[in-house]
Amino acid sequence: MGKPHIMILAGEASGDAHAAEFVGQIWQICPLVHISGMGSKEMKKSGVDVFFDSSIIAVMGIIEVLKRWGDIKRAMAIVRQTMEQTRPDLLILVDYPEFNLKMARHARTLGIKVLFYISPQVWAWRPKRIQKIGRLIDHMAVIFKFEESYYHAANIPVSFVGHPLLDKVVATIPADQMRQQLGLDTIQPVVGLFPGSRDSEIERILPLMLETAASMLSRTPEIRFVMPVASSLDYDAIERLCQQSSVDIVLTRGNIYSLIPCCKAIISCSGTVTLEIALLGVPMCIIYKLSWLSYQIMSRLITIPYVGLVNIVVNQSIVREFLQGNATVANISAEIFRLLEDGDYRNTMIQNLHLVRENLGEGGGSKKMAKLALSFLKD
Repeated sequence: MGKPHIMILAGEASGDAHAAEFVGQIWQICPLVHISGMGSKEMKKSGVDVFFDSSIIAVMGIIEVLKRWGDIKRAMAIVRQTMEQTRPDLLILVDYPEFNLKMARHARTLGIKVLFYISPQVWAWRPKRIQKIGRLIDHMAVIFKFEESYYHAANIPVSFVGHPLLDKVVATIPADQMRQQLGLDTIQPVVGLFPGSRDSEIERILPLMLETAASMLSRTPEIRFVMPVASSLDYDAIERLCQQSSVDIVLTRGNIYSLIPCCKAIISCSGTVTLEIALLGVPMCIIYKLSWLSYQIMSRLITIPYVGLVNIVVNQSIVREFLQGNATVANISAEIFRLLEDGDYRNTMIQNLHLVRENLGEGGGSKKMAKLALSFLKD
């Protein structure tokens, strides 16, 4: 009998990172497991045998997906073929539900066990699909406590493993030292621009962020701007975009958790990074922009009042969200100036951000996920 084989499918940068974390925990517990998958830089670094680079298909929005449909179909074909050839003992699907549930259906026909990690947002849109999910998977591992009840109600096996960020989000370099490393004055206010990890987000959000930064500088020239560049993005392309603007922006790659506390306020995209910022207690606002058609469709499907994970997790608006037409230079700059200058408003947001940690579990999420995955190899 050969080594047990786990196949992991992660379609986006955040899923790639989360997968890499629990893979490390799996190998600590059981070094002999063979792990293959679809992923990107983090999974490759962790030692996974990556047979398809998911950065090619990491897009958000209906129109954006259609533009990459050829690549997505090719990825599906490669995954199906690899599944048939290698017959893994367990398929772990990480987020990316539209793609991954199709792969779950194929795994079902091959008799492969399916563990889904990071639930599709059934609480936000298309809630009835939970029944379909239940038919296609063996078990759901959720990272938000409130998600558990949805699966219990649908009689779908579920485990709350907690959010992996709780163990990961730590500033390893003191803020003053980090500022010094980046050439930032300790007195000047620093504003972070966090446009996301997908090319489609950069295309929609970064130009608006750069315009906002230019507008803010015209009023308050001493502000400094910093921007982390995700490992999934082309650093040189981002640098060129920033150089074309009139704003001097300090770009950095890596150590985002030491960068966040350097900032007095942050303009952020809507995803996982809002939780990272919240866990480090930095005030922010959120920008959410899609193509016109994607937004029209999504706005009719979404059943909750928020798009930012930081607000969704605590089920209240603790951070301002600027969506689509409301995402303007005037609105965003006014909010950031308020966070910089209004002490009471700023402190209230910081206090509210503490609620996020309380809703993400007790830590050890990646280890719990690893143990759950290995339990399926014993069955």
